[in-house]
Amino acid sequence: MGNTHERTVGLLKSGLIAALYVVITVALIPWSFGPVQLRLAEMLNNLAVFNKRYIWALTLGCLIANLWSSLGAVDVVFGSLGTLMMTGVSYLLSRYTESVPRKLVISVISCTVLTWSVALEMFFVSHIPFWATYLSVAIGELISMIIGAVAFWLISLRIDLTK
Repeated sequence: MGNTHERTVGLLKSGLIAALYVVITVALIPWSFGPVQLRLAEMLNNLAVFNKRYIWALTLGCLIANLWSSLGAVDVVFGSLGTLMMTGVSYLLSRYTESVPRKLVISVISCTVLTWSVALEMFFVSHIPFWATYLSVAIGELISMIIGAVAFWLISLRIDLTK
């Protein structure tokens, strides 16, 4: 019985994070899409360093949120794969330290650097200059990730986010 309960709770947590990602992204559509963006939902990517379940939750949330993207199906597929890559790399690299602040620094740096996938997508679909887009998207990602890192570090002082 306990194992079923734990799976149900894990699924519920994943669903809530996916839904939260969608709601934040869609509520802030003017800032969530385009070559200059501040997608605040990206702050949730920091959760991947606490538990790998959030990799899938965030990827699903991104996939659903990208249904509102002006890039259409390309963003749904490749944007979601970008999130899978960002959160997966963060999770894998963070396994080499026990320190929560270090894990969050790894997450912030990994996700910021890996925004090249967003810039590449916009370059091929919208013919927007790659480097200018990479810089602007990376700055927005860095801001979102730092906000999230501080928030999740403070939360982790009181709540075990690994469970």
